[in-house]
Amino acid sequence: GDRYGLVSTDLMLEGVHFDLTYFPLQHLGYKAVVAGISDILAMNGTPRQVTLALGISSRFSVETVEQLYEGVRYACRDYKVDLAGGDTSASVNGLTIAVSAVGEVAKDKIVYRSGAQVNDLICVTGALGGAYMGLHLLEREKRVLHDVENPEPEKRALDGHPNPHPKFEGYEYLLGRQLRPSARLDIIEELAKIDLVPTSMIDITDGLASEVLHLCKDSDKGARIYLNRLPIAQQTNKMAEELHSDPVVAALNGGDDFELLFTVPLARQEDIFALGIDVIGHITAAGSGVALVTPDDQLIPVQAPGWVVRGDELASGEDESLADAQ
Repeated sequence: GDRYGLVSTDLMLEGVHFDLTYFPLQHLGYKAVVAGISDILAMNGTPRQVTLALGISSRFSVETVEQLYEGVRYACRDYKVDLAGGDTSASVNGLTIAVSAVGEVAKDKIVYRSGAQVNDLICVTGALGGAYMGLHLLEREKRVLHDVENPEPEKRALDGHPNPHPKFEGYEYLLGRQLRPSARLDIIEELAKIDLVPTSMIDITDGLASEVLHLCKDSDKGARIYLNRLPIAQQTNKMAEELHSDPVVAALNGGDDFELLFTVPLARQEDIFALGIDVIGHITAAGSGVALVTPDDQLIPVQAPGWVVRGDELASGEDESLADAQ
């Protein structure tokens, strides 16, 4: 008929995408659903159903699996989708989650990654880097707890130990961004109310840099992103300062923000501002490259190193030129 069916699949592996030392199963179930339906939203679609497949090792009881499904149920309620089925299998070790999301969109409303035009505004729906800083906060407190429970020999003779309770006060926003993120169904609904169809769109799961490059590659265009326009929350800046890292690097390469990155014609600028959406740059001609623009108008080529597991280091490979520009 006049509508397309949409389908997306996401895979989450214990030890790669989540650590059950600090990730409550209810939140994990919720996040799995968010990851699935966010891809549907990124095509300007409406999610309708999800299916869930689990690989479960023998160390998980029925009660713990029910906790996971409790989070799935809450997410399905919040985003008005049905859990339509799935599968369960024994696993040699750990937990594997595969979620598939099904949705639909009118054929004249569908948005791909390939439609960006020269001079289009580049928009982002919320603050960036918070989920990644939340991950580092959780990893830091995990290491502190480990050191308390397993003190070095020379410390065992000391009277008493530091308080083993994690120090999360003041960072509730960062924890929420990592443990219970939101899919931006609200933005898709608001855009529909004003009859605004983005020219291209993608959700931010691998960091802003990676997603901008995807849009530009598929659209055969360049882009200019203004560093002083990147939306970064106060808690993200504070956490980055504690970790002696750059919050801009977290925003560019952190990932798991589940915000929407999209482009719209320049003529719709006032509509975007009215919705409270940040404009962070604009699309340029093919062959012009993708670059960050510093406050003093220097251009820094955008690269997306992607995820690299490197212990407690930033998983993005901080660029020295970016550090110099800051």
